[in-house]
Amino acid sequence: MDLDLSLLPQAAAQMRGALSSLYFAAARLAPSAAREQDPELDAKAALVDQSYYRLIRLVNNLTAARYLSEEPLPLQDRDIVEFVADIFAKAASLAPLRGLETRLVCAADSHICAFCPDALEQLLYQLLSNAFKFTPAGGLITVELRLSGGRVFLSVEDTGPGIDPERQETLFDSYHQAEQPAPPPQGLGLGLALCRGIAQGHGGVITAESHQGKGTRVTFSMPDRVSGTALSDLRFDYGGGFNHALMALSESMPPEAFKIRNH
Repeated sequence: MDLDLSLLPQAAAQMRGALSSLYFAAARLAPSAAREQDPELDAKAALVDQSYYRLIRLVNNLTAARYLSEEPLPLQDRDIVEFVADIFAKAASLAPLRGLETRLVCAADSHICAFCPDALEQLLYQLLSNAFKFTPAGGLITVELRLSGGRVFLSVEDTGPGIDPERQETLFDSYHQAEQPAPPPQGLGLGLALCRGIAQGHGGVITAESHQGKGTRVTFSMPDRVSGTALSDLRFDYGGGFNHALMALSESMPPEAFKIRNH
C-alpha cells in the first residue's frame, strides 16, 4: 500500500520543532565562545551539529514529498545562469573539505526562463550531495548548464566509482513502491525520487549515465520557456538560520566541516 504523502509534511513540522529545541539546548552546553577556546569541545560539538544538519535535511525532504506527486510546479521567470552559479559557488566552497575539485561549465552569461526556484535548488543540491558523497578525494565534480534545441540542460558529473548497471534501471524509482528493490543504505531512494518528481513537475525529464570505474553524469532537462510570473521570496524548507549549503550537503561532509571555525 502506498504511503499517504500528505502525512509527511505534517510529521516534518512536528520533528522540526523538537529538533530545534534539542539543538538550542545543546548550543547552551557548548557555546561558540567556549568552542573557539577548546578544540576538543569543538570537535565533540561538531558531531552534534552534523547530526542536527542531517536531520534537518531529512525533515526538509519529508516536507518536499509533495514533489513525488509529479504535478506541475508553480514556475517563475528568473535568471537560471545566476541561480545555478550561486548554488555552485556555495557548494564549491565546501568541496576542499572533501578533497574535491569543482568546475562550472556554462557558455551563457545570463538566461531568463521559467522554473520553480525551491524545487530546482532541491534537485541541484541532491545531485551535488550524491556526487560529493561517492567521489573519492582528488576527484572532480562538474556542473554544466547548457541551452540547446529549445531546452535547458542541467547536469552534475562526478569521477566516482559509478553505479551498478542493475541499479541504474531503478535509480529514480519512488521509495514507497513496494515492487521495487529496497534502496541501498547510501541514500539513493527518496532524494532521487524527489528529483524525478521535480523534473516531471517542470515538464521535463531526468536521466543518468554511469560507467563503473569512471563516474556518473545525471542530467535534468526542461523546456526553455517563460511564464510571465513574478518571483516570490518564499521558501519551502528550513535551515534553522544556519549554513544552508552545509545543511543540504550534510550527508556528504566530514565532521570537520561542522567545527566552529568552518561555520
